[in-house]
Amino acid sequence: MKTVTLSAAFMPLVDAAPLIVAQEMGFAESEGVSLDLVAAPSWSSVRDMLAFGRVDAAHLLSPVPVAMAMGLGGVSTEISAVSVLSVNGNVIGVGPVLEERLRARGFGFDFDDPVAAAKALAGVREGPITFGVPFPFSMHVELLRYWGGATALGEDGIVIRTVPPPLMASALAAGEVDAFCVGEPWGSVAVDEGAGALLLPGKAIWEFAPEKVLAVRRDWAETEPNLLGRLMRAVWRAGRWLSNPESRVTAGEILSRAQYLDVPSELIDRALSGHLTVSGRGEQRQVDGFIEFHRGAATFPWRSQARWIAAQMARSHGVDRSAMPGDVAQAFRSDLYRRHLSVTGNDLPGASEKVEGAIRHETPVASAFGRLSLRPDRFFDGRIFDPNEAG
Repeated sequence: MKTVTLSAAFMPLVDAAPLIVAQEMGFAESEGVSLDLVAAPSWSSVRDMLAFGRVDAAHLLSPVPVAMAMGLGGVSTEISAVSVLSVNGNVIGVGPVLEERLRARGFGFDFDDPVAAAKALAGVREGPITFGVPFPFSMHVELLRYWGGATALGEDGIVIRTVPPPLMASALAAGEVDAFCVGEPWGSVAVDEGAGALLLPGKAIWEFAPEKVLAVRRDWAETEPNLLGRLMRAVWRAGRWLSNPESRVTAGEILSRAQYLDVPSELIDRALSGHLTVSGRGEQRQVDGFIEFHRGAATFPWRSQARWIAAQMARSHGVDRSAMPGDVAQAFRSDLYRRHLSVTGNDLPGASEKVEGAIRHETPVASAFGRLSLRPDRFFDGRIFDPNEAG
């Protein structure tokens, strides 16, 4: 098989691991491709590199293809999310001023109760809290708004400011933001630099939130189906390898390299293991399933997830959903996932949509081989999202 070089943009985050590992551990080579991985300084640059043809594929925030399909953000290229790269993996934290006020009130930084954390924050704030987030169209923003809107914090108690992930700690230290929601390892970097303390994992708000996707231009997916399939299979195999606990040490060493995340491997291991240090006092918390790359059909692009994202963004951006062009959930390409990954023996879900938030315990579902169980996907407030009722 002739080796073909494909370019892929990424941000320096732990959840870029499937793309990086696909190249470094030979999964790409086994599919006859070589990945030219291009580190980007911001999410807007990742989006634009993909949209304007600078790269063939990208590690991308899951809401971005949906936002583009909705006509948000000013870039109209049709982008397809062909698989999910990672589920969960974000942390919500506060800067030193809010940390000190919370501790003075006796808040214990238990790292597992969104309602209590919101109530505590609401009790110490002096006006709206400015949260640093990596991009306006991101799961970070949607989790924060959902959390705020369902708690004492209030959605109007949250102000959003865009900060590239590697700059989050310095933005906190400079007082440019009061708090943050960011992907690892940058929350842990803020803790280790004394710039912040971790309040919640993103998983505490939505237990199985699609965080990053493998994205390509729609026209490229249609004109290069063979290359797309090779890329998708290489990344899927990398995610399966990452899901093995025995892979953690090697994965941490690879991701820590200068051309990738350029941080100590110990910081990366916190996310991979779910064993996080939440403050400069050395307080530690364990979060099982903090980030997931494979299990529970983690990589399947559920169109119901795209519909949830679209519903959230339509409300917050004042978009008339009835006037949106076509079915924006088609940005999540479950059809391409089935086409290109069925040959792996992966047990594919029987449906492309589900009721989001309804699974409370690991649950067997209809699938190609009858062996698939989905993991809990609960929203913290117990609400569910039925894509059929949402329209």
